[in-house]
Amino acid sequence: SRPVPALAKEPAMPRLYPVLEAIIAAWKKQDVEGVLACVTDDIVWRNSSGYAPAIKGKAAMRTALQNMKAMIQPGSNKWRIFDYAESADRLFMEGVDEFNLTTGQHVAIPYAGSLQFRGQLVSEWREYFDGRISSSMKAGAPLTEELKEMISRPVAK
Repeated sequence: SRPVPALAKEPAMPRLYPVLEAIIAAWKKQDVEGVLACVTDDIVWRNSSGYAPAIKGKAAMRTALQNMKAMIQPGSNKWRIFDYAESADRLFMEGVDEFNLTTGQHVAIPYAGSLQFRGQLVSEWREYFDGRISSSMKAGAPLTEELKEMISRPVAK
């Protein structure tokens, strides 16, 4: 049998993932303007898995982020990406959004999503997660063993 040739000698350098890393770094500092610097003026942010209308435009995203920031305890954000893949102008990701609310609840929401890029800016952001997990944790439910297992994976590099 013949050896199977390697598809690539070295993995390609990510082109889009560094933008997501910048968004995550900004959001961990609750820097709304830092997040917005990475998106287009006409951003479409589908952040509810389809149970609420998309947030359209940078001004609407600013308002949504400011509202979220007001509910999250400063310094508690542990947003992590476990896996990602790039395809043309799209970045697919899987991770966990983890933080503490100012009211004391600990929230960890596993999710998957995709970012559509126009140049080096995100023009559409889609997130998919189980809203029941989000609602129950925001109401004070503890992390289940299943969730602990899902979110204890290594972070993407």
